[in-house]
Amino acid sequence: QVQLVESGGGLVQAGGSLRLSCLASGRTFSRYGMGWFRQAPGKEREFVAAISWSGASTYYADSVKGRFTISRDNAKNTVYLQMNSLKPENTAVYYCAADADRITIARMVDQYEYDYWGQGTQVTVSS
Repeated sequence: QVQLVESGGGLVQAGGSLRLSCLASGRTFSRYGMGWFRQAPGKEREFVAAISWSGASTYYADSVKGRFTISRDNAKNTVYLQMNSLKPENTAVYYCAADADRITIARMVDQYEYDYWGQGTQVTVSS
């Protein structure tokens, strides 16, 4: 069992930056592929970014490429999402998720591939 706790959300003006963190419990964090998803009011949850269990591969939604960066620090059991040049349409609850099956990075865009989810952190971007 893995517990995930997100932090770092908040209110920021358009063009600003935030760094989200997701702390995982347990001693096997390095075995999990990790993803970030978001859900805006009235919309379905959507993929944002993913990083493989080894950290060697990353994948991004087209809408965030060049602005967001996912990374992980296995020594700290933490995955990060650095978000730059934020836009009002990035306003959402951001969730981190863990995959225990070492699926390929291409499959990590699918929320149903993940085994564990955090409770989410609110990001609000004002115009």
